[in-house]
Amino acid sequence: MKILAASDLHSDKSASEKLAEKAKKNKVDMVLLGGDIIEWGGNIEGIIGPFKKANIPVMMVHGNHDTISDIDFLSEQYGAEVYNLHSYYREFKDFVVFGIGGTEFTPFNLSEKDTFNKLKNNFKQFKNKKKILLTHEPPFGTKVDNIGWSHVGSKTLREFILNYKPDIVLTGHIHETFGLTDYLGKTKIFNLGKKGTIIEL
Repeated sequence: MKILAASDLHSDKSASEKLAEKAKKNKVDMVLLGGDIIEWGGNIEGIIGPFKKANIPVMMVHGNHDTISDIDFLSEQYGAEVYNLHSYYREFKDFVVFGIGGTEFTPFNLSEKDTFNKLKNNFKQFKNKKKILLTHEPPFGTKVDNIGWSHVGSKTLREFILNYKPDIVLTGHIHETFGLTDYLGKTKIFNLGKKGTIIEL
């Protein structure tokens, strides 16, 4: 299984088109988008269309420049195989993808406590499958949340990762560290950015 994961497109249609070409060239099975897909008040036209045209399923969460409603609208507009994954999951043969969008400074649809409690309960169902967590905000205290003079990631997410040990965490949000990876325990963390990363499972 091959995944193309990206984040922070900020309504950049050209970036979407390049990602779709990358997805086709690498024959990926799905695209995961980790928030800030749309810029505040930005154009939504042509952001998901290139993936839909290529018949590649898309799963996504919101960031801090777009909202749950924005992602719901995109999912409804493009229909089958385009999913808002926030506070949900999708199960595949050998792995499960879980989603949690937003940041600690942008309210979730549920309270943060309720969102993480739901995520914990969902994780407990799949003890024998690889777990991928798609987020927008990175965990605190890693290379991917370091903006040079401070760490700005989520302490709640860090605690969750250390306790529940997903195999992979896909994040965005921190533009200064796009393309970097790090580990918390055995969990590999990717800060994605608009160029995207190919992940093979």
